[in-house]
Amino acid sequence: MSPAEEARQILTTLGVSTSGPLESRSPIDGQAIGSVGPAAIEDVAVACAKGHEAFLQWRKVPAPRRGELVRLIGEELRAAKEPLARLVTLEAGKITSEGLGEVQEMIDICDFAVGLSRQLYGLTIASERPNHRMIEQWHPLGVVCVITAFNFPVAVWAWNACLALVCGDPVIWKPSEKTPLTAEAVMAIARKALSKFGDAPDGLLQVVHGHRDVGEALVDDSRVALVSATGSTAMGREVGPRVARRFGRSLLELGGNNAMIVAPSADLKLAERAILFSAAGTAGQRCTSLRRLIVHESVADELVARLRGLFDQIRIGDPRDAGTLVGPLIDEAALEGMQRALQGKAELVEAVHGGVYVRPAIVEVDAQEGVVLQETFAPILYVLRYRELGEALALNNSVVQGLSSSIFTNDLREAELFLSSTGSDCGIANVNIGPSGAEIGGAFGGEKETGGGRESGSDSWRAYMRRSTNTINYGSDLPLAQGVKFEVSGGHSDI
Repeated sequence: MSPAEEARQILTTLGVSTSGPLESRSPIDGQAIGSVGPAAIEDVAVACAKGHEAFLQWRKVPAPRRGELVRLIGEELRAAKEPLARLVTLEAGKITSEGLGEVQEMIDICDFAVGLSRQLYGLTIASERPNHRMIEQWHPLGVVCVITAFNFPVAVWAWNACLALVCGDPVIWKPSEKTPLTAEAVMAIARKALSKFGDAPDGLLQVVHGHRDVGEALVDDSRVALVSATGSTAMGREVGPRVARRFGRSLLELGGNNAMIVAPSADLKLAERAILFSAAGTAGQRCTSLRRLIVHESVADELVARLRGLFDQIRIGDPRDAGTLVGPLIDEAALEGMQRALQGKAELVEAVHGGVYVRPAIVEVDAQEGVVLQETFAPILYVLRYRELGEALALNNSVVQGLSSSIFTNDLREAELFLSSTGSDCGIANVNIGPSGAEIGGAFGGEKETGGGRESGSDSWRAYMRRSTNTINYGSDLPLAQGVKFEVSGGHSDI
């Protein structure tokens, strides 16, 4: 069955009706599989107004009740897991297991957020003033705009939306123009949950499609309290300052140039399995994909030889086929980027007519410079050699990106040093697993030009709320902090 025919069947199954001038093309064969109507600038203003009105109501709903909506979304996602995952494969080109994994990630974050809805806690803080109590509270923030990229077309929305909803915030979603159909499918699923929930305000969950102008209108609208944007560092350089100019908040998840250090004591069989997925999985189109392999000179020849053999065995082709490990690049522009990085030496694989399929590349380099310092969103693995761990750590850290990193070692001292304050400078640092494939329980994000944002687990919920520090005087005196005295004639008054 062609991708277009299968997509039509799935969209019908999910109750999605699409039409409009913004076409979605499957990377499997390059053919159109559906279309949506892009938003006009005035539509963005309407969406922001509806979102703000929804916020005024949703913030009053108790957080556990808000969690019930997320629970219902999770149940609807469970029921629609197979067709939605299949649509992810058709529109983003992910192999079947990765498509299923992405929808499972949505389900998992729903479960996490439901529990979180009863744990939005603040602190009680010791006051220096007698008969005073000081506390902090966390309140709903406002409308959250979520801008997502093609490579995780649905999971990243869920990371943000589920937390935003339990925190009391409406969500406006601007999906990638390359993957609009999966967004429409998720909205159809969410509408079923909203219907069962019963009393959610209109405008609580919205989607607007379009290109750069639509994104800019959302970023510039003062009714949007938080812009959570996932994409390139170049995109973040524009989004961050634009939001800051109006004193809004931004949560940026940007580029990665992730490294793995393989030490002399490493379990090489374990390492090569991690390298295979981290470097070649999703056709190298993950922000956490392994780009730089930093190998100790004593094991480099053996490891690289084994990796070349494994890379040659990778089955490349239609991501729907059993046994396929690497599907297509998203489009011709991705191929052009890979060709530039490899100086025109990217090996094309003619697997399916119209699609862009490439063989993952291993490139040994003598120094970390030029293109090695950049993030090419394609399956290219650069290999560098080192002698001392300090040298390897310097290589790991001497790029402008700071998302994910890992080390393979059986030396406890090396592992602990890598995780210490003088070790990896990335937001994610792993030992004996690859840099790619994060769980939802931990906060996800990176440092430096990766943007500094954190999504998903841990206490990343705080980004979607505002903090209020409160002091309560339950005594009959009014002392000032720091011992300040304020006296008036004829008496004495502390105010």
